[in-house]
Amino acid sequence: MKKLIDFIRTSWLELKKVTWPGKKEILASTVVVILVGFFLMVYIGVVDFGLSKAVKFIFR
Repeated sequence: MKKLIDFIRTSWLELKKVTWPGKKEILASTVVVILVGFFLMVYIGVVDFGLSKAVKFIFR
């Protein structure tokens, strides 16, 4: 039981040392993730569409 309490205590002390991001950083990171996800979705959609058309053309 002592090991568990020591683990929790040291974990809590380490969490106090963390520099947490501010609102601006979180918002900027969120926007970047959304934009990258959107462009990746569009890219994969275009490639999928092109490949499906190519396969249909080849096997006709």
